[in-house]
Amino acid sequence: MKKTAGVIFRTMILILVGITIGLLISDHNFADRNLGFSFSGSGKLSKVLELVGQNYVDSVNIDSIEGVSVNDLLQNLDPHSLYLPPQQAQSINERLDGGFNGIGIEYQLLRDTLIITQVYAGGPAAKTGLLAGGKVINVDNKKFSGTKLTTERVNNIFRGQKDAVILLGVTFGNGIKTYAIKRGRVDISSVNAAYMADKNTGYIKIGKFASTTDADFRKALTKLKADGMSKLLLDLRGNGGGYLNAATSLADEFLGKGKLIVYTKGVHEPRTDYFATDSGSFQQGKVTVLIDEYSASASEILAGALQDLDRATIVGRRSFGKGLVQQQFPFGDGSAVNLTVARYYTPSGRSIQKSYRGGLESYRNELAARMQKGELFSEQSNRSDTVFKGSSYHTLNGRKVFSGGGIMPDVFVPADTSQSTLLIQNLIDQQLFSAFVIDRMQPVLNRFATDSDFIKQYTVSDNDLHDFILYSSQKLKEMDSHELLISRDYIKSVLKANAARFKWGDNAFYQVINDNDEAFKKALNI
Repeated sequence: MKKTAGVIFRTMILILVGITIGLLISDHNFADRNLGFSFSGSGKLSKVLELVGQNYVDSVNIDSIEGVSVNDLLQNLDPHSLYLPPQQAQSINERLDGGFNGIGIEYQLLRDTLIITQVYAGGPAAKTGLLAGGKVINVDNKKFSGTKLTTERVNNIFRGQKDAVILLGVTFGNGIKTYAIKRGRVDISSVNAAYMADKNTGYIKIGKFASTTDADFRKALTKLKADGMSKLLLDLRGNGGGYLNAATSLADEFLGKGKLIVYTKGVHEPRTDYFATDSGSFQQGKVTVLIDEYSASASEILAGALQDLDRATIVGRRSFGKGLVQQQFPFGDGSAVNLTVARYYTPSGRSIQKSYRGGLESYRNELAARMQKGELFSEQSNRSDTVFKGSSYHTLNGRKVFSGGGIMPDVFVPADTSQSTLLIQNLIDQQLFSAFVIDRMQPVLNRFATDSDFIKQYTVSDNDLHDFILYSSQKLKEMDSHELLISRDYIKSVLKANAARFKWGDNAFYQVINDNDEAFKKALNI
């Protein structure tokens, strides 16, 4: 991205944006740099830790106390300045690096057995011919199934040193076949789904803003253009953010040369402007963007820029409201501090960071407060919120937009109450949709040759729903009959979507889910 003339910017530093610690990442450029943040010396914090370590009545884990103390200090500054323990920092790194070293499968632990639910195309496991649906019975010729499996243990075995070979004994019901899989790079696309929603409109869902997001988007866009796409529906719902430069690169795809995308500034950070180049791959076609209350940070940068420049119609509900930029400062032990160093502003000059003056607990409960006020269900309540009073800005064409608490959509779509019941949440948390597909629906899936045939021809019947509820009741001892009545159609939709994903992947999943989604339908009709 082009930067403002005369502004000195630290080009070797990746600036991050994200709603939660799960959306921040480690930058190894800081590993050997003296950052002026140390626990040795004359500070009171370091002295107290030293006293505890040398004199406390019981043995204590000083590293753990140190981390908690640092995190408490940072959280008193703002909700997004955080301390990351080493393992958490590494996990976040992998998430936004666009891949990891492993074998390339997704799985579910069911009755102390690992069932393969997805095999990543082009990954190490796929290259050996391994398919979804298999049960892993042994690993490296040792019993694996029925050995009190945990997610942590599985990940430690399947991920690790590149080029190391792991032997999986897998059964599909007829004997055990051994697959010799060499660990390698497993690429994870930022694009969750990309398909033609109608004969002219392409649909792309982006789940995160990682180092590969722009390349992933271009790849999806090229395929959709070849299929006849002239309009784009971009889905950012649930996207909590990621890299700032990933958001600006994606905005660049839609904007003409010289358009301001976003700018950042802070007390110790001079203003830095990010402009579009002339390399965008979709500068002309019509764009509609879907957002919701979980769209945050980098998602808000993109949505805010396209709204301010009248390049897209924003559909959905008010976004999260995270406008703070974090920079990461790693320590030698792999832990790190993510410190807020600047705020970002949309082209019209609005900061969309919501207030955190009420404290951390109030900030974390803000979305629940929106629901209690009725904002998620009423456009009038949405627009009359006090955070927006006296904070009007205008788009390039003079339309009024708002600052101070997220991106307000141009077209409001209320939340679907059938999707937000406790029953739905419990069914998802217990992985019962995918478990039912594994246990009961594979014979059904085998009747269909393609995902298109399945989506068009298969319907979850009332009997199927009844069977699913009976199956789930073995795990969930109590189910609210009123919630079941409210959510029955959505349960059918999610069950069919999970079945489609099991055999055909995420594209099929989102095609099923979106067929019954009001926000998707409204966006498609704009």
